[in-house]
Amino acid sequence: MPSQQLLPSEAPTASAAKTLDLSSDLVVYAARLMRLVRRALDLPASVRVLTILDAIGPLGITDLARADGCSQPTMSAQIAQLVETGLVSKEPNPSDARASLVTLTDAGRADLADVRERISHLIAERLESRHRTQADLEGAVAVLRDLVEGDPTA
Repeated sequence: MPSQQLLPSEAPTASAAKTLDLSSDLVVYAARLMRLVRRALDLPASVRVLTILDAIGPLGITDLARADGCSQPTMSAQIAQLVETGLVSKEPNPSDARASLVTLTDAGRADLADVRERISHLIAERLESRHRTQADLEGAVAVLRDLVEGDPTA
């Protein structure tokens, strides 16, 4: 199938305007879905930190804060709590003696796997109740994957 340009370089058309509207809607509904999941499953903010560490690997506090879009003091407090619960470890950074590296522990990986399983069940139930097909889901996942691929903080 030939590739179609979504936004032609010529003057905006009704089709280009529709693409822009749908692009905006995609972001709005993706954000709403994440809020719905967090509320429905009562997920703590620390799940985001575990997800970042799982995707990127060990990071310093400053890099974690940057990846999460929060302040360094906020991230430090989250990491202290996660270290206390055993979900992450904090070790000296071999390349910078003044800093430390935060690493996901086996317990953190298990906790994250549990959260992901709970999310899967919630979404599967919602899809089924709305009579969505596996093909619908595959299409949605393909679009989102293409948009975030290459961005490990997403």
